[in-house]
Order: sequence, then C-alpha cells, then structure tokens
Amino acid sequence: LELIEELKDYRGGDTTGCGDNFVGGVLASVAWQLNEKRKVLNLEEAISWGTVSGGYCCYHVGGAYFEKQPGEKLALLRPYYATYKEQIKADPTIIIFGAGKIGRSFIGQLFGRAAYKIVFVDMDESLVHELNSRGSYPVVIKGPKGEERVVIDNVTAIHALDTEAIVEVISNVNSMAISVGKAALPAVAKTVAAGLLAREEKQAGHSIDIILAENMRSADHFFREALRAFLPASYPLNERVGLVETSIGKMVPIMTSRDLEADTLQVFAEPYNTLILDKKGFKRTIPSIKEFALKENMKAWVDRKAFIHNLGHATAAYFGYLKYPEAIYMYEILADPKILSFTKNVMEQSAAILRKVYPDEFTALDLSQHINNLLSRFQNKNLRDTLFRVGSDLHRKLGKDDRFMGIIRLAEEVNLSFDNILEALSMGILFQGTDEQCMLYPGDKLFHQKWLKDRGAVLQEVCGLDQENDSELIWQIYQNLDNSAAGK
Repeated sequence: LELIEELKDYRGGDTTGCGDNFVGGVLASVAWQLNEKRKVLNLEEAISWGTVSGGYCCYHVGGAYFEKQPGEKLALLRPYYATYKEQIKADPTIIIFGAGKIGRSFIGQLFGRAAYKIVFVDMDESLVHELNSRGSYPVVIKGPKGEERVVIDNVTAIHALDTEAIVEVISNVNSMAISVGKAALPAVAKTVAAGLLAREEKQAGHSIDIILAENMRSADHFFREALRAFLPASYPLNERVGLVETSIGKMVPIMTSRDLEADTLQVFAEPYNTLILDKKGFKRTIPSIKEFALKENMKAWVDRKAFIHNLGHATAAYFGYLKYPEAIYMYEILADPKILSFTKNVMEQSAAILRKVYPDEFTALDLSQHINNLLSRFQNKNLRDTLFRVGSDLHRKLGKDDRFMGIIRLAEEVNLSFDNILEALSMGILFQGTDEQCMLYPGDKLFHQKWLKDRGAVLQEVCGLDQENDSELIWQIYQNLDNSAAGK
C-alpha cells in the first residue's frame, strides 16, 4: 500500500478504481483481495489488473483502457515491485546505540514487540556478552496495581569498539536509534559516519532514519553537526539521513544491586509507552508502531517534556529532600500535600509560559490533564523511583538550557512570572541526595565543593547567570536560600 501511495503521487489523477488510470486498477485489485479476506496481498495480480494492454481497470469488467505502447504501465510499476519484494524478504532490523535503561526498556521494547530484530551497541563488555548468550532480555513493567514481565527476543549485541561489525550492520539496515547521552554522541557519530559511507558504497541513494532517543533540545541539529565532522563535504547528509528528534517521557528507575543480582539483564520501567517523534524527521516510511505519536512542531513537545515533566519531577525531589532528607522514594515525599501542591504550582506556572510561547500547539486543558497524569505517575509506589535518580546531576539539571533556566529564559521573553520556578531552582542548589551506598553523585560532590568556595561563580558557570544582567535573579536566589535555611 505504501508503494501504491508512491505511484499515486507519481501518476496523479483518479484513484477510485475507475477510468484510464493504472493506479486505479492496482487499487481495484487490492480492494478485491481485501474483500476476499486474503492474508497476503498478491501485487503481481494487482499489476495484471492495472497494466495489461487492452485490460481492465475498474472494479468491474468493462472498464477498458488501452496503453499508447504495449507494456508501458507495467514497465513503470516493475521497479516498485522489485523494491517491494526486497523489502518483504528482509527481516526488519534496527541497530540501537546504547543498551542502557531507555535503550532496552523503551526503544528496544517498542521495536521488539513490533517483530524487529534488535542489534544493540554498547561499551559494557559483560552486557554485550550476556545479550549475545541469551538472545533476549526481560522488561519488568511496574504498574500501580502490579507488574508484568515482557521478554524481548531476537536480540544480539556488538561492542562499541568493534567498528567493523557495526559498520556492516549499518550498511544493511534502514533504521537506527541512539540512546547514549549527549556527552557520548560525538564518539557515536564517528562510528555512524563510517557506516553511512559504507552504506552509500553498498546501496547508493538509499536513505536511513536515525531516531535520537535523547532528552535534549535540538538533538537533530547537534547530531547532524557531529556527523559532518566525520563525513566528506560531498556526502549528501540531508538527503540520505533522517534525524528524528524525540521526547522521552518514560520513567525508568535505578536498579538496586539486589535487582541486578537476580537478573543482570532485567530492566524495570513504568507502563507509559508513548514515544513522541518528529514526523518531519523521517526520510523513509515511518515504522508501523502503535506507540508512536508523530508531531509536526517537535520543538514544542521537547520543551513540554523538559519544562513540565522534568521540571516537576526535579522540583518534587528538591523540595522533598529539604523537608525529608532521609527519604528515599518519590512516592514517599509526594504523600505530603504541601510538596505535591508546590510541585503542581511550579508545573502550572511553566505550562502558562509554554501556552504563550506555543499558542497553536497547547491548550490550557491539554497541559492541565498532562500535569495531573504526570503527578499520578510520579506517585507510582511499585516503580520505587528514588530522589537520588530524579534529583542528582546538578550541573546538568540546573544548567543554563535545562529544565529550570530554560523555562525562566522563555518566561523573560514573553514577560510572564516565574517566581515558583526560581524558588524550586534554589532548592535544587541545596540538594544532596545519595544512592543506596549513601554516596553523592560524583558531579554533585564537585558542585557543592565549588558552591562553598564561590557561589557567584557557580551561578554563572552552571546556571548561566550574569552578575550584571541577571543581578535581580541572583539576589532572589540568595533570598530563597536564606528562607530555606530559616525553614520558611
């Protein structure tokens, strides 16, 4: 049917099944075959309906047309049919860089359930070995009323340094996904670029789609520039490669040592499975995966994730830590009505800013329902999501373009208030949540060491606050910190 759509665009005209239109004949045959409840469509039969000289092109015998030259319609259709036959012979395969929590619990799960063969690429040698030994891995879905265990099979893995093997896979597949974190993207780009060049040599002109499963703004632009650094100027990057930005809303908790001892490959995740993608990023036919939610204005949806979901989650963790420094799980601190209410207020303040920035994309009702859904998901007891996971990595989460400062800068542009958001950011500066070994996130230890030495330098280097231009913001942060110290 995808091929027929291509033909329709190529030929134009009537596609209802009547008239002197060979596409109509193909559609007529397909419609008849579907009516007969055939499990496999016979495209050769459809060709004969639509292209035979002196043949018939309507749903009923009698709608004849004649070709100007015998076989001309068939000649047009044959290349498409050849492509079709190659596509249906090959098992769909996706190569996924990053066999971590999101790679396995989300991207791998979606494609695995859609009958794709999964090829992971990862730096963890023991993980690669285990995936190859077992050929599958379990995803434990932690719902509010219980759990479900799903096994993803038809899985292999390649070590990230085995460039030759990775390049061979890239040269043969049509889909790729990357979930490695921003810092690792340049290294991945080098390997991907080598694969793209080998692919062009092997099957010139064939495009590939790369799903960027990264929680970052303008991920497509960032990775495109990273690829350019390793590709010759003559390589037609924009024509060959679809860079598909995403919004990753799935929550995946940290696995405890006991969980990993039980099964090194198992990964926990919440039931939420919707993957928001940039519809305009694809070059090839978009995979038929029911959990895909395709968007035209991807920037708006990436911002919704960062400035409502990520913002609200971190806010709850930071306020929760200040009030209950011994608390471990998110559901514990969100049982406090004051923390829940403040978190919701912060999210709603951000939602008002997003509505002003993207008036054609979001309504007040849309965002209100989204906030309520998120707050319910944040309180999922079975997920056992920790304050440590949600709040740690302060250099990134308090960064100038991230969940707090990013929406504050947008608020300044549209002249809306952000006092609650700034208060939540101030709470984040005081966050010192620890893991199950009572250890700080390494970067957070460094953050607090710097903070004790020079608070102004941290606000400038991490948050991007200028001492002169942002003096009022800086003063308010100090006021918020004083109030927190006083228990206000």
